[in-house]
Amino acid sequence: MNAAVDGLSFRARATQLAHTWKAVTQQHHRELIPRLKPLIPDDGVIVDVGAHAGQFTKLFAGMAPRGRVVALEPSAYARSILAQVVAVHGLKRATIVAAGLSDAPGELTLSTPVKGHGGLRFGLAHFGAPQAGEATQTTPIKTLDALVDELGLTRLDFIKADIEGWEIRMLRGARHAIQRFKPAIALELDDPLCARADTRAQEAWDMLAPLGYRGESLHGAASAPAYAGPSDYLFIPRRD
Repeated sequence: MNAAVDGLSFRARATQLAHTWKAVTQQHHRELIPRLKPLIPDDGVIVDVGAHAGQFTKLFAGMAPRGRVVALEPSAYARSILAQVVAVHGLKRATIVAAGLSDAPGELTLSTPVKGHGGLRFGLAHFGAPQAGEATQTTPIKTLDALVDELGLTRLDFIKADIEGWEIRMLRGARHAIQRFKPAIALELDDPLCARADTRAQEAWDMLAPLGYRGESLHGAASAPAYAGPSDYLFIPRRD
């Protein structure tokens, strides 16, 4: 089954319109603004990996009105909604990239669970092995290091990645950018999901701690010196 937007059933297309309406009219994650704003300058550059329907893209654009948001979304379905959000809200400093991030360039199969009525559970799209009943599409893959060069970025202040288990592979492909720019990094980490990519969540600490990063819970000020179960984690660099 192909997840291309043109292949949606009538009912699934109606669901897509509902998803688009919610994405355009609602703003999630406002509670994170006090936590993230000290890490995101007004003219900051943010990379939103797994931009989905644009909730974080909108949030980051508002927090960095003189900056730039690079929103990566490999799903054609999610990207169609994201594009509407960017257009309706006039986010002229947001750039949509139709690709995923990993540790090597190429192509991967993106699998998306399908609801009983044919709608897509696009928030759960993943690069793991396809399961029965999932829609699939082939999508280009980049490394963040290559993307920085491609876009000519001269700074990088913040990375957010919620990519259903591919977070560690994304970090592996971002080593040079992380060492060069020392961005703050927000990751959703879940060991069972990381296993899809033959990685472990703890590798985020193993990679970032030697570079001067400390881990915290994204939803509180609690220190997180190591992986402590599925959650959203914030990695903050030491500023010399």
